[in-house]
Amino acid sequence: MMNNVQLKPFVKWAGGKGQLLETIRKKYPDKLGVNITKYAEPFVGGGAVLFDILSKYNLKYVYISDINSELINTYKVIKNNVDELILNLSTIENQYLNLNSDDRKPYYYEKRERFNELVGNNCSCDVEKAVLFIFLNKTCFNGLYRVNRKGQFNVPMGSYKKPLICDTENLRNISVALKNVTIVCGDYKKSEEFIDNDTFVYLDPPYRPLTETAKFTAYSENVFDDNSQIELAEYVKVLNKKGAKIIVSNSDPKNENENDNFFDDLYREYKINRVQATRMINSNADLRGKINELMIVNY
Repeated sequence: MMNNVQLKPFVKWAGGKGQLLETIRKKYPDKLGVNITKYAEPFVGGGAVLFDILSKYNLKYVYISDINSELINTYKVIKNNVDELILNLSTIENQYLNLNSDDRKPYYYEKRERFNELVGNNCSCDVEKAVLFIFLNKTCFNGLYRVNRKGQFNVPMGSYKKPLICDTENLRNISVALKNVTIVCGDYKKSEEFIDNDTFVYLDPPYRPLTETAKFTAYSENVFDDNSQIELAEYVKVLNKKGAKIIVSNSDPKNENENDNFFDDLYREYKINRVQATRMINSNADLRGKINELMIVNY
């Protein structure tokens, strides 16, 4: 636990839980940090819930994973090589902020090209790739992470005038907090061995799209379709039998179609809470605003 230190995500992430955090926090298990001594987040993404828990609770074991290898590489670099990361990231920040808007564009695309040269390499702790990952996230359009069919990052440059690219204090605090955290690149099912009846599990998969045009699932090359959602619900049954305390987040299809009972049927044996959220990342400004999301709880 980081006493009196509020950790925050080091990247902006589509579907990030920063603005829903207070609602999720109210649903944490009562005995978290006492009888419940383990935490697992198998779709860690930007880690808003992870960092909230690391800030507030003493836990014996924490497990995080994601299928996005570039994201997981960055977590590992922050954990193991934070000084080198900060040194290189602050250099890039100074270079970028000292450029005028015309010169920033070629600089951004040069860094994006270099990042894509490094994508997919097998180095488990690549500092240069982590530096570029954070830089691109802080300077690209809307903080999106999107890849093409080849797995290459293809988001254009954003128009932030003075982005905070290297948040030194937060990165150092995160590095300390991650020291005893197991960080895994891979499918959520890899967490099964870790999870038992002493574990709180937060599952935040790619959301089921509410409309055909909202099918933004390209956090990686993999697509999380309805069959994947059904498979995840089966996995929740496995964890529920183990006695784990579980929260699952997802979109609420009833925002678009009152008769769509996809998740109500899928998770009918658990408590299904509808909570109000703000949809922030949407290219159409008219589609940003208050909607319901689902928070499914087994306790």
